[in-house]
Amino acid sequence: MAFKKVGEDIGLIDKELQELKRELNNIKQIIQELKQTRPPTHKLENKASSTHMPANNYSIGPLKYQNILYSIGNEGVPTDRQTHRQTHQQTQNLIKKEENSINNAIEILDSLDSLKREIRLKFKKLTAQEVLVFSTLYQLDEELGSTDYKTLSKKLNLTESSIRDYIGRLIKKGIPVEKNKINNKNIRLSISSNLKKIATLHTILQLRDL
Repeated sequence: MAFKKVGEDIGLIDKELQELKRELNNIKQIIQELKQTRPPTHKLENKASSTHMPANNYSIGPLKYQNILYSIGNEGVPTDRQTHRQTHQQTQNLIKKEENSINNAIEILDSLDSLKREIRLKFKKLTAQEVLVFSTLYQLDEELGSTDYKTLSKKLNLTESSIRDYIGRLIKKGIPVEKNKINNKNIRLSISSNLKKIATLHTILQLRDL
């Protein structure tokens, strides 16, 4: 059950990471739009300072065109402040959602690390001969999709009875070896697909040697 759960968690990680990338792109786009719509600071300062210049230095002339994006009474403050406030709130909500997604991904990765420790402990309990049988079974499963007692016995130069015994020991020690009966007669042996999703044979052997 633990291997099946992690197989599902791996799928969730992929979905979380894809969603994370999309939402980060949305945040970048919103921030870019905010930068483009923000009025230049130096223009606001020039406009504010002009109100304190002596009036007698200038001749009376026609009124200049007023920028409709800014009000006179508040000295150049954008009139669409509410829109910016709403956009800022949307940005904050996106950032919070990203933080939750990252936290979920971290929890899943932590569970994977925990499972790998469990794998290491289980395989360290195997004898050298049991590891050899498991490794051969794993390789044949990768090459052929499954195998049987007869093929394993020929590959390892052992009797079928010995192979049956070793497979039984592996299963008792919690190693996810699957046995499926074909046509109510022949037994097909394979490695749990959930285990193969979590770790390759090379990774398993490395974990055992830690």
